[in-house]
Amino acid sequence: MKRIGAHVSAAGGVANAPLNAAAIGATAFAFFSKNQRQWQAKPLTAQEIEAFQENCRSCGFDPEHILIHDSYLINLGHPEDAALEKSRLAFLDELQRCEQLGCRMVNFHPGSGLGKITESECLQRIAASVDWALEQTSTVVAVVENTAGQGSTVGYLFDHLADIRRLSHYPERIGICIDTAHLCAAGYDLVDPESCEEIWQEFDTKIGLRHLKGMHLNDSKVPCSSRVDRHASLGEGVLGWEVFERIAGDPRFDEIPLILETPQPERWPQEIARLQRKAGETDE
Repeated sequence: MKRIGAHVSAAGGVANAPLNAAAIGATAFAFFSKNQRQWQAKPLTAQEIEAFQENCRSCGFDPEHILIHDSYLINLGHPEDAALEKSRLAFLDELQRCEQLGCRMVNFHPGSGLGKITESECLQRIAASVDWALEQTSTVVAVVENTAGQGSTVGYLFDHLADIRRLSHYPERIGICIDTAHLCAAGYDLVDPESCEEIWQEFDTKIGLRHLKGMHLNDSKVPCSSRVDRHASLGEGVLGWEVFERIAGDPRFDEIPLILETPQPERWPQEIARLQRKAGETDE
C-alpha cells in the first residue's frame, strides 16, 4: 500500500510527532529529532524514547515508514577539515538518535563544496563522511536526498547519487530520497508522462529502484531546470496534480514514505486524502 504523510512538527518533544501525523490521516511521516538549526541538542531521555515508541505503536507507524531529517547545518562535503569534522559529529549524533528511537532511516542533504573544490572531490568527501558515521552505528540507513542544484550543491544528478553509493564501503546502508520539486528544478521533466517514465528507468539503471527509500512530494514554484528550490502546494506549481496522482497510482512506490513538505500544513489532510483515493486506498 501507499504510505503517505508529511514532515510533521515534533514541538514539545519527539513523542508528539506520531500523534501529529495520525491527526492528519498520515500512514507515514518525517520529523526532526532535534532543532534543525542548532548544532547541539540535549540527549534523548529514556522516557522520551519510550513515549515516542508507544505513540508510534498506538498510531500504527512502523519504523520503515518514518524518515528522520537531519539538521540543515550539516555539510558532509565541506572543503575545510575543521568544519567538515563539525558536520560529521553532528551527523553521527543524528544517526545515533535515530537508532535510540528505534527508527531506521535518516534523510540528509548531500552537501556543497562551496566553490572551493570540484564536484568530484565533494562527492568523495560526502561518501567518506557517511562511511565514518556508519562505521560507528549498526542498523541505521543514511538516505541521501537529491537537490535542486542551487549554488555549488551536489546531488542534483542521479549520477551524483550513484557516485556517493559507489564510493562508499557500505552502499547497502545508503538509500535515496527523491524530492519532486528538486528533481524538476534540476532539469528532470516529470510532467510529460513519457519523460517521467524515462526518468524512473534512468534511476533504476543508475541506482536501482530498490534503493529508493522515500520521496518528498512537493510541487515547484519555479520552472524545470531553474536550479532553484521553491516548494509549492500540490497542484499549485509547474508540476500539477497529475504528476502526484501518477506517483500515487504507481506500485513501484508502495511501502516507502511519501512525504509532503508543501508550504501550507493546513492543506495536508486534504492532499493526503486525495493521494490515498488515487492509490485506491479510500473511497472516492
